[in-house]
Amino acid sequence: WADTVCEVDRLLGFIESSQCTFVRNGDRYDAAKARAHIQRKYGHIKGRIQTAEQFIKYAATESSITHTPYKVICSGREEPSAGWLKRELARIRAESVCEGNR
Repeated sequence: WADTVCEVDRLLGFIESSQCTFVRNGDRYDAAKARAHIQRKYGHIKGRIQTAEQFIKYAATESSITHTPYKVICSGREEPSAGWLKRELARIRAESVCEGNR
C-alpha cells in the first residue's frame, strides 16, 4: 500500500510540475488547477484505490459526470491523460523511486 501512496504522490507532483495544459470537458486548465482537481477526485475515492493504475483510471482519465476523456497538451502535442500518466508511472517504477516504501 505504501508503494501505491508514493506512486500516486509522485504522479500528482508530475502533473503539477509538467507545465502542460489540461483539457477537461472542453475547458483548458493549467497544471496546478489540474492537480488540484485530480487530487480532489482522488480524495473521494481513495479508500477504494489499491494501485496507481486504479488512481489513473478512476481519478485522472475522464470526467466522472460526462465521461469525456481528459487530455493533456504538452509542447503543442495533445494526447489522452491516461497514456501520458501510464508512461510516467512506468518511469517511476523503472527508476525504483517508490520501492521500499512497503
